[in-house]
Order: sequence, then C-alpha cells, then structure tokens
Amino acid sequence: MHPLQPIRLRKRLTSPEDRPSSPERGGGELDIARLATLAYSSEDPDHPLEHLIDSQRGPRGTRWASARADLTGRIVLEFDRPQRIACVIYEVEECRLERTQEIRVEASSDHGGTYRQVLVQAFNFSPHGATFQHEELQLDLPATTHLRLTIVPNKAGSGTATLTSLRLFGDS
Repeated sequence: MHPLQPIRLRKRLTSPEDRPSSPERGGGELDIARLATLAYSSEDPDHPLEHLIDSQRGPRGTRWASARADLTGRIVLEFDRPQRIACVIYEVEECRLERTQEIRVEASSDHGGTYRQVLVQAFNFSPHGATFQHEELQLDLPATTHLRLTIVPNKAGSGTATLTSLRLFGDS
C-alpha cells in the first residue's frame, strides 16, 4: 500500500453505554483492516483510528488519539472469524506532557460476552526523559473473537489517550 493512499478500515463509534468513565513471532502479521471491525470510544479527526495500522511506526509516527482529554479510551477489534493471536506489538509516544498512561489488553473468545485480562501496563512519559515506548507481548490466545484495549490517559492528572501503532501476529 502506498503511504499516501488512505487505508480502508471498517470502524464504528461505540455508544455511550460502551464507553468507560517487531519480529514476526509465531507467524505472519494479521491484516487488521481486512480481518476485523474496530469499535472505538472516540477519535480526534486529526489523529484517526486508521493511523494505528498505517505502517507509520516509531518515534514521530502517526497516531490515534481520543477526541476528549482526561477520559479513558477504548478500542475493540471485532474479528470476522476467530483468530489465534501469538504476538501483540504496540507503540506509544508522548513528547509534550509528563503523564502516566495505562493500557489494559483483554481477549474474548465468546464474541465479547466475557473478557480475560491479558495485560495491564503503565508507561511514564516526560518531555525531558522517556517519550517513546515499544511493547512486544508474546501470547497464546486461541480462537480470539474480540481484543479490547483500554487506554487510561493519565493515572495522576490530565492527558489524552493515544496509541502510535498496533500490530498483531498469528500462526504461521
């Protein structure tokens, strides 16, 4: 895909009731845009959900950002067919504010009826210190129908929920 060509992503804004107040390990990269619908709580028009999967990774890459500061963001990947997820790679960048962003990853194998917590991770960002985080999680999530990411923008103050990139890998 050409970097300037828009990504065709199926997505939908969730209802207010749904809103909360690297190396190819284990197989090839899953084509998120082709395999899933992404439900989301909010997006800044200048930083839409498509930026998560546009291959503009690393420091100064494009990013998804919530349209509302100080509110927890949520992104749910709703797979068309159950997927085996062996690795999740995501990146977060914050160069302007000092904040602690928390990310929770949960998986469902019953079409979103119940979720199992996979990870809770907090990142401390400081404009004069750590500004970029790359995480690679080795997992064994068979028959995953939904993958939910909950992003708390700042555990101790103000901020906006953001993610720079998201990649998933499955079986060979």
